[in-house]
Amino acid sequence: NYALYPHKTVEQNMAFALKLRKTDPADVAERVKRAADILDLNPYLKRYPRQLSGGQRQRVAMGRAIVRNPQVFLFDEPLSNLDAKLRVQMRTEIKELHQRLKTTTIYVTHDQIEAMTMADKIVVMRDGRIEQVGAPLELFDRPANLFVAGFIGSPSMNLLKGVVRKGDKSIVEIAGTPFPIAASSKVEDGRNVVYGVRPEHLEIHPDGVPAKISVVEPTGSETLVFLRFGEGEMVALFRERHDFKPGDTLYLKPRLDQVHLFDAETGNRL
Repeated sequence: NYALYPHKTVEQNMAFALKLRKTDPADVAERVKRAADILDLNPYLKRYPRQLSGGQRQRVAMGRAIVRNPQVFLFDEPLSNLDAKLRVQMRTEIKELHQRLKTTTIYVTHDQIEAMTMADKIVVMRDGRIEQVGAPLELFDRPANLFVAGFIGSPSMNLLKGVVRKGDKSIVEIAGTPFPIAASSKVEDGRNVVYGVRPEHLEIHPDGVPAKISVVEPTGSETLVFLRFGEGEMVALFRERHDFKPGDTLYLKPRLDQVHLFDAETGNRL
């Protein structure tokens, strides 16, 4: 119930911390009204938490923080207990609230979509250590290592183990199949790497890698296609409509300007 007091009304819940501080009642009423206006809670001030939806209770909990005029908001996975549709709505509401209040907000989440859509700056952590800090699109376009590459982006980046082969054309050999890399790549011949390419950066091309479709997942606006090539597997995403069927062979070519190479031992970006 977002730590609300079940036997107190919305108004009493938001005012409770101020009353404990013995704040002037007129000031309490003014702050509660301001918070209710910001969060669109005026119609619910006399209701009890049990009479509210999950999203409304979440807004009341935010109102309790707003009335105290904090310098920093701390959110610890605030949307994890909400259904999918309400999570999307609350994401927008929290972002709009931040834009209005201009208060620094630290938001903890395991949902990378929440991080990408809401943050000005993302701090990606693993086992208590910071892996990368940056703007959402900076992390998306230039992940510092395999952990960030696999975490940021939905569906996840294809990460394929291979060996660099330099010749007439520079390639990475993956499960016996050649994948192209830019001619300007300075990664040395014979180096073990992980070849990264996002599903949306695979394009149908006659000179592409032959891969057989195993599963097709249409979502309406997009189609996810799971494929096998040799002993390897990868995922492609298409926003155009195609009549794909399991068993069909596609020839896919990665966009060279969107290929990522990582060291196979350290996991760091090359």
